[in-house]
Amino acid sequence: MKLGFNVPNLGPAASPENVIKIAQKAEELGYDSIWTTERLLVPVNPKAGYGGMAGVPIPEQYKVQLDPLDTLSLVGAVTKRARLGTSVLDLPFYNAALLARRLTTIDVFTGGRLTIGFGVGWCPEEFDAVGVSIHQRGKRADEALDMFKASIWKIPPSYMQPKPVQKPHPPILMAAFAPAAMKRIATKADGWLPVGLPVPAMKQMWEGIKGMAKEAGRDTSKLQLIVRANFSISPEPGPEGRFIFTGSEDQIKQDIADVREMGADEVHFDPTTGAQGGSAQSWLESIERIRELAG
Repeated sequence: MKLGFNVPNLGPAASPENVIKIAQKAEELGYDSIWTTERLLVPVNPKAGYGGMAGVPIPEQYKVQLDPLDTLSLVGAVTKRARLGTSVLDLPFYNAALLARRLTTIDVFTGGRLTIGFGVGWCPEEFDAVGVSIHQRGKRADEALDMFKASIWKIPPSYMQPKPVQKPHPPILMAAFAPAAMKRIATKADGWLPVGLPVPAMKQMWEGIKGMAKEAGRDTSKLQLIVRANFSISPEPGPEGRFIFTGSEDQIKQDIADVREMGADEVHFDPTTGAQGGSAQSWLESIERIRELAG
């Protein structure tokens, strides 16, 4: 199982200097991938809770945001080997043609190291800010994915160069929980990016996605499962029912082992909203500790 780590493009540690430090440290420690996350804003009086869950506060760390793609361009310039990923971009926010050009440029600049993670968003105020209806997010995501694969969009004959280094395009994974979104993965994407789910639930949903993909005539062996780990290490064990990748080092070590046993292709770790998400020093310490726990 491969390992990845986020750079601090969100939160109090977000700065060019810290992004470079963490990215280069990740390569030094042998991490396989480096990731960024997207948040556009944090509303003062939110209409929805974190992740769309009623009553769940939005993390304070999200009040500071560096653009995920511009951050990846910087990471690509100061690294040589690790793959670069987004976990996740909110796909409905973007004009698909312009986004495709930006993603292609990163893939070209980095010699084909890009993995694209998409979501459909959940924060009503972010949709208001970009002038898109939250009720059309699924439709916009479907249309954008079809355009990336050049299957149904009607574009006048045009020159659009260069093409991505990875053919026919960089891997596209999606974060999803709802049935319609899972079907989108099964029929249009190259894999799944789950977060916050217990291993039994992940395993069940992953089997469901692969089943739908098989029904659609796809080769399920080519689908990737990359787990996002929003982690927080505490001195004492977490209680029963704790969120996955939170609690003591032994608990997190067991979570990593369980995800590996489930057959995940990769897990990438993000301390932004946890106890280690503050200073650059805490990021550097946690990137080393997670590497040790993962073995």
